[in-house]
Amino acid sequence: MRRDSEFFEGREPVLLYIAKRLKEALKLESLLTEAGFDYVVETDNYTGGIIFRSERVGAFFYVLPGLAGAARELLRRNGYKVFQGSE
Repeated sequence: MRRDSEFFEGREPVLLYIAKRLKEALKLESLLTEAGFDYVVETDNYTGGIIFRSERVGAFFYVLPGLAGAARELLRRNGYKVFQGSE
């Protein structure tokens, strides 16, 4: 279920995925909600492009550390390439 950023207050969220398009973000929200995951979505800037690099805005999906492994597995099973940062 989508939560406000206050949900993570006092806890360090883990970046799960960066959606680059609105359609992709909406689909991912639906997938996480149906699976029963608590998550937060925030817009932020990222650098994209190979030849012509530019700063772009994306939807950054975060979960609690204890749920990161299961959430990443759910995304992989559904064809997403998940963010593999440190937890």
